Amino acid sequence: MTDRDLVEKKLAQIETYVSELRRLAKPADLGRDLREERFVEHTLQLAIQAALDVASHIVSDERLGEPATNRELFDRLARRGYLSASLAATLGNMAGFRNLLVHGYDTVDLAIVRDVLEHRLDDLLAFVTAVRAILGPPARR
Repeated sequence: MTDRDLVEKKLAQIETYVSELRRLAKPADLGRDLREERFVEHTLQLAIQAALDVASHIVSDERLGEPATNRELFDRLARRGYLSASLAATLGNMAGFRNLLVHGYDTVDLAIVRDVLEHRLDDLLAFVTAVRAILGPPARR
């Protein structure tokens, strides 16, 4: 059974990170201001990691199989009908982007950072909405 409180906490974190990026990030300063670059990269990393944590939790609890990669977590949710194929693909790409940020496999392309910041934050919020639909209304206490 999915731990609703844990998942809701992670979803709230995603919303907070997206809000902070929208409020505080200065895309024009990327590449000119190291602090700005690090703030944006790290906050995106945290938001994407929270989405991965939620996806992993649901995939495990729903017994959707053992994914070989983080990207596959979102594919499994899409196959179950929890996410659209396009949202799963976008989130899968974000998982790859997060790996780049965390592991430093290659130099981070600031154009991609800027694109995610300016055009992909709504995808993280769409994930939050989709997961809340999976969870259904909160139980009365």
